[in-house]
Amino acid sequence: MIKKRLVVLISGNGSNLQAIIDACANQILNAEVVAVIANKADAYGLLRAKNAGIPAIVHPFHKGGNRTAYDHSLAELVLQYKPDFVLLAGWMRILSQAFLCQFPGKVINIHPALPGKFPGVHAIDRAYAAYQQGLIKKTGVMVHFVPDEGVDNGPLICQEAVEINSKDTNETLEERIHQVEHRLFIDALQIVCNQT
Repeated sequence: MIKKRLVVLISGNGSNLQAIIDACANQILNAEVVAVIANKADAYGLLRAKNAGIPAIVHPFHKGGNRTAYDHSLAELVLQYKPDFVLLAGWMRILSQAFLCQFPGKVINIHPALPGKFPGVHAIDRAYAAYQQGLIKKTGVMVHFVPDEGVDNGPLICQEAVEINSKDTNETLEERIHQVEHRLFIDALQIVCNQT
């Protein structure tokens, strides 16, 4: 069976990237990460990629730059690696149709909240604040396709709830959510890689 080709886009630490690299290396996923692209030169995930022998590319967005032109050039860069899927693993930019139309049904994002809850940045912080106000008792993680410019609301692949308890701090909740992310992203990729 031919391995699926994965291009991973990151902006920071790359802990989800590491989970994907490990799952590929341990043959949990029938896939290989063929490139990692970061929009920030200091993204630690670039080092994770280099340590795994994966091309690690910086493609910065310059303040005041043209978003459509950036996304078009990013798409051209990604297309060189002929990906089966493009994974957004802590990618902190909304992709426009200039990028997304090049990869229909192939862009997958992970978000640390349940569908319809806390879209966008600081989702864990906002969920913890809502818990402290007595508004929610749980948050979670979801993995979904990205068909358009909607924020964290594409077709769902899988999700998992994470209970918030009275002993949690923002940091302990974040740690537990990251543990779920690392497992759930792999579960989602197993689903999509085996379907196509």
